[in-house]
Amino acid sequence: MKHNCTIITIAQQKGGAGKTTIAAHLGVALAQKRNRVAVIDIDPQGSLKHWYNIREEKFGEEYTGIYFSSTAGWKINSEIMSLKRSYDYIIIDSPPHTETDAKSVMRAANLVIIPVQPSPTDLWATKATVDLVENERIPYCVLMNRVTPNSKMAQDIASKFDNLLTAHLGNRVAFAACMLEGKCVTETQPKSAAADEIKQIVDEIQKKLKKAELKKAA
Repeated sequence: MKHNCTIITIAQQKGGAGKTTIAAHLGVALAQKRNRVAVIDIDPQGSLKHWYNIREEKFGEEYTGIYFSSTAGWKINSEIMSLKRSYDYIIIDSPPHTETDAKSVMRAANLVIIPVQPSPTDLWATKATVDLVENERIPYCVLMNRVTPNSKMAQDIASKFDNLLTAHLGNRVAFAACMLEGKCVTETQPKSAAADEIKQIVDEIQKKLKKAELKKAA
């Protein structure tokens, strides 16, 4: 029986958009739903690796709930192919540009998630990433991050995008605080508004992927 693995790449040309936070939270939340999850950090900055190292110290090497890999260059595709045989989801944190490594993991993805903060510079910087996935017909969605309630700016910027997720992430200290502990908000504050936002995003993404799979099979 063929094993199905879903690859989700978090991509954004602009740095500081929240890619690492989103990658970690998606990985943990999917694992909490009893999926086998691998996360790959190909960003030279290595923020996801730092987070995972703290997590390993807290939980123990075999008890983090997710598998972690840090790789780059020509090894990326072979690492993905190897992991696909053993995991239900592979979450990839890509570097803040659209060069070779980032393009490679976007092309490998079943879905690319593009995080955007409600600022003009984020809006402008996102164009290169959106153009790439649209030109190559890679399925994608835009995720608004660090949104302040009732923000006119956020509403204006959100209106510029097709494929926008209904769910979004608020501008919450909880997301950064839990990362410092090697954890995610669905672990540290499972009944919080921040945790609800992550759960809503995961549910919406899974529905999108299932819909796309059914459409492909039809």
